[in-house]
Amino acid sequence: MTNLLRFLQVFALGAWVGAILYLSFVVAPGVFGTLSSRDQAGAVVGLVLGRLHILGLIAAAIYVAAALCIWLFYSTKEVATAAVAMVIVMAVLTLISQRVVTSRMAALRTQMVSVDATPRDNNLRVQFDKLHRVSVQLEGRPYHRHRRPLAHRPQIAAKKWRVVTGSYWRVAR
Repeated sequence: MTNLLRFLQVFALGAWVGAILYLSFVVAPGVFGTLSSRDQAGAVVGLVLGRLHILGLIAAAIYVAAALCIWLFYSTKEVATAAVAMVIVMAVLTLISQRVVTSRMAALRTQMVSVDATPRDNNLRVQFDKLHRVSVQLEGRPYHRHRRPLAHRPQIAAKKWRVVTGSYWRVAR
């Protein structure tokens, strides 16, 4: 039963993070590259993002429930509180993104009628662009902590590998 609960945790978190990455690197660029109107593309991405937020909240609930079941039913002290805390933080950021940022962006989009046609120095457009940056940061901040990937810094990758595996793998210089 413990294996099933751990599988649920990994599956829930993997589905959530995978969906975020898929939206960021496949769906959004594809929609903006395919549709002729950026306003239409923004509407499609907004719809998908709303569904992603629901998926994320369900995944967070599954993850936390599985962790609590492991802790309660198996009397293990290995509840992995840091991981559960991070999932809860991700869920709170998702709620903020959905309830505050996305709803304000939708209201601004309605007032502007067309984001693309609104001049960049217009007050509504300035507010919209600022909220868009906040939205991108809320969605992507936990996954883009390093500016350069570890592949470009082999010494750090080797240290992390040693910590995770206990191996004394060395990087060729």
